[in-house]
Amino acid sequence: MSPLPKSEARGSGGLPVYGLASSCGRRRDMEDAVSVQPEFLRQGCVGEAGLHFFGVYDGHGCSHVAEACKERMHELVAEELAGLRHPVGAETEWKAVMERSFARTEEELLERCNGAPRSATCRCEMQAPDCLRVGSTAVVAVVTPDRVVVANCGDSRAVLCRNGVAFPLSSDHKPERPDELKRIQAAGGQVIYWDCPRVLGVLSMSRAIGDHYLKPYVTSEPEVTAIQRMEEDEFLILASDGLWDVVPNGLACKVARMCLRGTAPPLSLGPGAAETGEGRAGGSDRACFEAALLLTKLAEVRQSADNVSVVVVDLRTTSSPRPPSTRKKKAV
Repeated sequence: MSPLPKSEARGSGGLPVYGLASSCGRRRDMEDAVSVQPEFLRQGCVGEAGLHFFGVYDGHGCSHVAEACKERMHELVAEELAGLRHPVGAETEWKAVMERSFARTEEELLERCNGAPRSATCRCEMQAPDCLRVGSTAVVAVVTPDRVVVANCGDSRAVLCRNGVAFPLSSDHKPERPDELKRIQAAGGQVIYWDCPRVLGVLSMSRAIGDHYLKPYVTSEPEVTAIQRMEEDEFLILASDGLWDVVPNGLACKVARMCLRGTAPPLSLGPGAAETGEGRAGGSDRACFEAALLLTKLAEVRQSADNVSVVVVDLRTTSSPRPPSTRKKKAV
């Protein structure tokens, strides 16, 4: 990932401007989950103002790990931040916060799996050993007044559009990635090709939350990136691999940019939450909503074989409690 230059953060106050869309696509079941948590820190926390949480979780084997991440990940991140006596600043501090949050999520899931009652609503019925074979990716972003912090585990992805250029803020965790292959082999595991490279011939990603039967080869430790916000920042896309498998980063940013500039073709669905048999869509802003929805439709047209979930966050208008810059802002 290329280093990004530093510049001044921007923002206009208020809650985050975002849109989201999810589609079951060609899959029988919907196993993705999406979380949007504006102002997710409790009142009284150090540095509570202007921190917003976004997450995309792509489950496999069943949906309950992704749903558990949706329910708890932002709460655990908030608890870790609340335990600090100062506003978190350095990337190393954010890395520690995210690593602890992901580890706690993993621990809670294992406890829940080992002691869970039978559930008629869960395909694997939450029973060991079946529930030990369920997992989820996790790509989460905390947007602050001056930073974008991304933590990733798996092959979902976060991409920043800065002045029209796509910058990936996460790297997919694939078994064939040289550093991941080396880590798996050092732990005593193997990567076997079975229609694609897979850990022990089973899982096509090298990191995930859950999948306890593949430990320690599949780890839940995230990779964390924290960047300074710039005036040139336009928007952030978080999405499951149902999008990225068929839509390159640059094209995704081009499509979303058209929507945010009002130059994309009109869509039939309006803003606000909409539950359908294929997924859901909604958000706080029509342009972001249409960007997320258009990207899911593009993935479907390109024959994505997976669930597709997309969140688009407009960084031009997302909250910043600091006074606006006195210098002239650049066009976006």
